[in-house]
Amino acid sequence: MTTGRLPAALALLTLCAGAAQATPRDHVITPEDYFTIAHMSDLTLSGNGKQATWVQSYWDKQSDGQKKDLWRMTLPKGTPERLTFSEENEGHPQFSADGRYLYFLKAESRGEDAKAPYNGKAQIFRLNLTSSEVVPLTRSPEGISQFTLGPQGQALWYTSNKEHKSDDPFAGLRSTHDAPQYGHGTVTVNPLYRLDLASYRSELVLDDNKVVWGFDISPDGNRIARVITDDNELVHLEGWSDVHVYDRQAQRGATLPDDAWRAQAPSPYGWLMQPRWSPDGTRLAFRIDYDGHPGQLFVTELDRSGQVVGQADLTRPGDATLNGDNIAWRPGSDEICYRASEHARVRLYCTEMDGTEQGATRSLTEGDFVVGGFAFSAKGRELALTHNGLDHFYELYSGRVGRTPERRTNINPQTAAWQLPQLSIVRWTAPDGSPVEGILELPHGYQKSDGPLPLVVQIHGGPTAATPYALQHRTYGRSTFAARGWALLSPNYRGSTGFGDRFLVDLVGREHDIEVADIQAGVDNLIAQGLVDAEKLAVMGWSNGGYLTNALISTSNRFKAASSGAGVWDQRLQWILEDTPGHVINFMQGLPWEQPEAYTHGSSLSHAANITTPTVIHMGEKDARVPAPHAYGLYRTLKQYLEVPTELLIYPGEGHGLSTYRHKLAKMQWDLAWFEHHVLGKPVE
Repeated sequence: MTTGRLPAALALLTLCAGAAQATPRDHVITPEDYFTIAHMSDLTLSGNGKQATWVQSYWDKQSDGQKKDLWRMTLPKGTPERLTFSEENEGHPQFSADGRYLYFLKAESRGEDAKAPYNGKAQIFRLNLTSSEVVPLTRSPEGISQFTLGPQGQALWYTSNKEHKSDDPFAGLRSTHDAPQYGHGTVTVNPLYRLDLASYRSELVLDDNKVVWGFDISPDGNRIARVITDDNELVHLEGWSDVHVYDRQAQRGATLPDDAWRAQAPSPYGWLMQPRWSPDGTRLAFRIDYDGHPGQLFVTELDRSGQVVGQADLTRPGDATLNGDNIAWRPGSDEICYRASEHARVRLYCTEMDGTEQGATRSLTEGDFVVGGFAFSAKGRELALTHNGLDHFYELYSGRVGRTPERRTNINPQTAAWQLPQLSIVRWTAPDGSPVEGILELPHGYQKSDGPLPLVVQIHGGPTAATPYALQHRTYGRSTFAARGWALLSPNYRGSTGFGDRFLVDLVGREHDIEVADIQAGVDNLIAQGLVDAEKLAVMGWSNGGYLTNALISTSNRFKAASSGAGVWDQRLQWILEDTPGHVINFMQGLPWEQPEAYTHGSSLSHAANITTPTVIHMGEKDARVPAPHAYGLYRTLKQYLEVPTELLIYPGEGHGLSTYRHKLAKMQWDLAWFEHHVLGKPVE
């Protein structure tokens, strides 16, 4: 059995040695510290590359949620400056072409009877970066869904919201009896407008009663690429969405042939996203993701009539898996740039395209980068990005393209005093011989001679995702338990991204089987090394991590406590109720009546008789991805029929992730108390 070097994690302490001399690391991380962390998102760069702006969010206990403001910084060595101080949350900032203004979305309300732009619906606002004056630019009664600055910065293009009723034979009956809630018939669609930035007049460009999930404008302003569906229910995006190109001059549109990402794809249930025109306007790039299979990035070449004359399905480097939807052509080049996961890092890659022929691929972020957002200057020579490192959360990095970006901000200075966990990548071998990796956290200052530790196995969701090699303090266990003297293992089990395509697809048709064995082998590995006490084990996870928590406690009695968050209990119920059922179909390899044995085996409910592990269950009341009946079923099974110690926490108003201060704190404190009582025998305070 192989393993990575363990406290090579101690390299983290060396990395932070300089900072440690200035600020003693004497603060033990607590759950409450989570709410001191500022988050950086929506990064953008001015045309000349000398200004960066982003959305910075922070927790506000009084409002029980997060606040979001716009920030700006002069690069490379300016001081970050807060630009907005309103009660509303600002988002999606974009610089004007000359860098004088900042356009952004905000939903501002001035009372129940207020009209747009102050009726609480999102509108485009403009901030004068010299005078700080803020003015609304749109007055859409139902609000703006998305916008972009068009070619040469001459106009803003945006989609609004409009209710559309179908005209099928029963439309009249639905209208007559409007008290019931109908399954279909009324859709919120997204007309497209152009706001001229010289006259400030809006022009309706395209209104074909389509739902628009993403759009882009060609460099000449003539062609509009959109990802569209006929209905805004999320299920329509995974398998029934299209890439549509509209020619303004010819006043005609065409849907791109979809064989490559439907009939010829490993699954027809793909999520199309983010069409992006090349700088010369001849090619259109777009992404598609699948549950359980590698995502794809297509580059399609179109002639003047809109016909497809070439198409490339981008080949990825090494073991990389495409990550996220933020793709971009580097201005002034033929490079398409994208993020990709590879062995717990997330790097920024750029691939040269000659028409639709793929050329060389290079990484702009060699080393242990975990890249979030990124942006280029107008000429493509300057790059800005956010990076979550081993000793810091997401911060702004920038530099010339081709050179290693340098850190520019320190938006969480309080962490200089934190006793950070020791992070390392550990490796082991699964029972079938496959290599598996995970992220191990050990307490600050821990040495192996201190003896074995209690262990929390913290399992990521997805499963088409991965735990990154980066510092995290999360409501799902990262940093919290290491600070209390626990080891924490986050396994990147089979089905995780960034370890090659075979590693990813091995899980399809084998859920509740090989990934469970992968995780168990990782625990055995740590026990064999003498790092972990075999009698003091706990397991937790959220979403697919909750599903795997249920799977582990239904197939093993080694865990003394469990925290099951938003976890699937029964696969048939999941297909019936969730908002993206293609996920279940992909992994079960068919519909419930086509693969009944797979649905039975893949459900922890089928193995419930084996459960003895005390379990605390967390679930959002309005979770559409893993609906609450799963939690109620698990609770009934454990509490009423198996008499296993259990607690059920249903969080009012919450969806698939917890969003309020109170709910997040409650989860963290419940998990700590539950594990320390049932694993360590501590009294409940």
